[in-house]
This record gives sequence, structure tokens and C-alpha cells, in this order.
Amino acid sequence: MDHIDHILVVDDDREIRELVSTYLKKNGFRASVAADGRQMRSFLDTESVDLIVLDVMMPGDDGLVLCRELRSGKHKATPVLMLTARTDETDRIIGLEMGADDYLAKPFAARELLARINAVLRRTRMLPPNLQISEVGQLLSFGEWKLDTSARHLLDQEGTTVALSGAEYRLLRVFVDHPQRVLNRDQLLSLTQGRDADLFDRSIDLLVSRLRQRLRDDAREPAYIKTVRSEGYVFSMAVQIMEVRA
Repeated sequence: MDHIDHILVVDDDREIRELVSTYLKKNGFRASVAADGRQMRSFLDTESVDLIVLDVMMPGDDGLVLCRELRSGKHKATPVLMLTARTDETDRIIGLEMGADDYLAKPFAARELLARINAVLRRTRMLPPNLQISEVGQLLSFGEWKLDTSARHLLDQEGTTVALSGAEYRLLRVFVDHPQRVLNRDQLLSLTQGRDADLFDRSIDLLVSRLRQRLRDDAREPAYIKTVRSEGYVFSMAVQIMEVRA
């Protein structure tokens, strides 16, 4: 039997839950619903899903808290598409930092939600092998830094830990897995967030700026992440594997 993708819709608005789940079923998906974090946890204890549509603004544990919880547990690999009424770009990045794969602002068209779900599922499963990130725990060395891929943090020359947000870690991991290779915004968004860039999307540029700050990289003359005009970014440092952890 062919696999039918199973989508879990988590939203405290009953009308949205019903409309979205009905629309998804009409378009060939299995769809289940949860009204809050408690129902979501209970459902995931017994069922597996292929993607979670998660509202940000909910009573109790909001979508950001739940997304962070998902990313730290056994469902960390399940794609999450966040629904938010917020339009500020910084608020969107907070969702991405928590581990969301994409976001969609309310109100939204059902067709756009469907397109976003299909895009996230497709890119999650069909990244080219030469661009996929290894999940083996490693200690990677570059310049004056080491990246611990098990603990997901940076270590400077004195061994001091520099914490990274989820979004910062994913972006740095893509760069160190592909040094000396120019990556455009579409590739970076696909690899870190499972989506394409749109004309006004500046989230990657903002994350690059924040990552440069973590690396203490001079934005005027960066040594680690260089901007390639009209093309994207390149991680210019050589990377060495110092330790591999099973």
C-alpha cells in the first residue's frame, strides 16, 4: 500500500482545525487534530505523523514552547510548519530558532498552506545526497573554533562554550559540512528550514549576521562567512574532524 502522509493540526481554534483537516483530507492526506499541547503530546504518544501544523498563539504552552519541546525529544526529526498571526520578521525567526521548518502568517489561503506542506515534505525527503548533513556526533575544528555536534555548541580556543540557537546551529552545520562552496539563499533555506526564499525574505541574512557575531567575525572583513555578491555565502575556513562519536 502506498504511504499516505499524516498531518497533525494543533490549533486552539476549532474552526481552523476543522477547516484545515477537512481540506487536507480532500487533497489526499490523513489529518488529525489537537486543541493544545496536552492533546498533541497524548496523540504523539500513540501515533506517528509526517508533519505538524502548529499554531503559535495558544493558551498554556504556546507553539514556540511546543516546537522547542518537539525538537528536543523523540519527534525532533518531524517537520513543523508554524501558523502565526505575527508579521514581524524577528518574530518569525524566533519560530525558526525553536526548530520550525517553515511558517505561514494568518490569515492564510488553504491552497498556500497545502503548497507549503508539500514543499516541506518534498525538501525534507529529497535533499541531494551531497548536501545532506551527517548525524554522527563529531568535534569539528575550523579557525579558532570547534563545533561539538553532539552538544550543539561552539568551543573557543580557551574551551569556553558559546551557546547557539537551533537556527544558528543548523546554519553553521550546513556551512562546515560544505566549506569553500558557495551556497545561495534558496539552498540555505532548503537545507536549514525546508523551504525556498521569497523576494522579501531576509531571514538567512539576519541569521548569517547573528552567526558572525557568535564567531566574533568582523562583518566588514569576515574571515569565516564571506558574502559572494549576487550569489550567496561561502564558508572560507578549512574544516577538520577531530573526533567522531558513535
